[in-house]
Amino acid sequence: MRLKRVSADDVGRERQPAVPRAIIPTVLEIIESVREGGEDALREYAERWDGLDAGGALVRTPGEMEAALDSLPRTDRDVLERTASRIEHFARAQMEAAAPVSVPVEGGTAGDRVVPVRVAGCYAPGGRFPLPSSVLMTAVTARVAGVREVWLASPKPSREVMAAGAVAGVDGLLGVGGAQAVAAMAYGVPPVPRCDVVVGPGNQWVTAAKLLLSGIVGIDLLAGPSELAVLSDEDGDPALIAADLLAQAEHDPAALPVLITTSGDLVARVERELERQLASLPTAETAIAALHNGFAVVAPEAEALRCCEELAPEHLQLHGGRAEAWAQVLDRFGAVFVTESVAEVFGDYGAGPNHTLPTGGTARFTGGLSVLSFLRRPTWLRLEPGRERDLLARDAAALARMEGLEAHARAAEMRDASRSPPGPVETGSGQRAS
Repeated sequence: MRLKRVSADDVGRERQPAVPRAIIPTVLEIIESVREGGEDALREYAERWDGLDAGGALVRTPGEMEAALDSLPRTDRDVLERTASRIEHFARAQMEAAAPVSVPVEGGTAGDRVVPVRVAGCYAPGGRFPLPSSVLMTAVTARVAGVREVWLASPKPSREVMAAGAVAGVDGLLGVGGAQAVAAMAYGVPPVPRCDVVVGPGNQWVTAAKLLLSGIVGIDLLAGPSELAVLSDEDGDPALIAADLLAQAEHDPAALPVLITTSGDLVARVERELERQLASLPTAETAIAALHNGFAVVAPEAEALRCCEELAPEHLQLHGGRAEAWAQVLDRFGAVFVTESVAEVFGDYGAGPNHTLPTGGTARFTGGLSVLSFLRRPTWLRLEPGRERDLLARDAAALARMEGLEAHARAAEMRDASRSPPGPVETGSGQRAS
């Protein structure tokens, strides 16, 4: 299995957009259809694309999800519950760090509150591979943030997805996928309520809908095809590197597995390992397509580090003898996995940090899903009459007049106790007003 070779300077050109422009008109049509047609339109799309039986239930109840959980083998249930516990533990630590602030200001006090949204919609893919892990990552985190009502959307929900919904305590499951599910959660199609935020990974149709509805509903991020960049020096273990690349590649033919290394010899050894491991991999067809989509870069250390920063990958895995040192200088990634002892899949499957992460280079300016995705921080201001407030009033009035906003200036000056009350104002008729 030969990886395409790419120069360090061409790394940025190897990316495809998370949302292809060609699908935008169709997604808009779906969104408008669901907004105007409600349940009838939603049902039509679900029967056409999501395998819903004619007249079948669109929504699964908490009782049905509990029954799915009860039907699981005890070992599978334990895995879901342990994973949920790890996600919850990490999310609670994040919650503690999101404390409200209160600071003295001239004449009083200012601060903010940390307030959860009231209703969250969580999307979990259900296509090639149903993902109960995404149910836990999104819904457990929403609950820790304090969201009152949490809904899940997942097409053709498997028993494991429904069981994960029960473990996470969701209020209902919409068995619909794609852009139509996002539209239903954004606008509300009873019994699915109008959600304040819609979060979670999905295919390009889901991502396009989140992009187009982001002014109507809050979103976490625009997640494109999954990505892994492995950075290694000559000391990396080719078997482990190949295993990590294949774990990412089997997600989707459009996934992006990348090897960046200071050693050309390592690339050849990794390619031999890819061949060996692919021979027994059940998902080899998908993985091979993704490997053709990925590439390898061989460059001196400084250029290799620059490649990682340029890519700003969803997942960055550090192998070899320089892994710890590199972890101290790199910061453009959704999540980093330091040394070969940490498989990226540990992040996928619930070590604690969330696996819903920025792709397509957006890690340059955003992070992954967290409790912060479900929180608002409205601010407040309290001032007492006095010299400090009067100075603030004068400055506010002066700044307002710089901007040509006289009503702003007058509203500020009316709070300036040191200012003489304004005299009578001439009206347009020549009369005096008091």
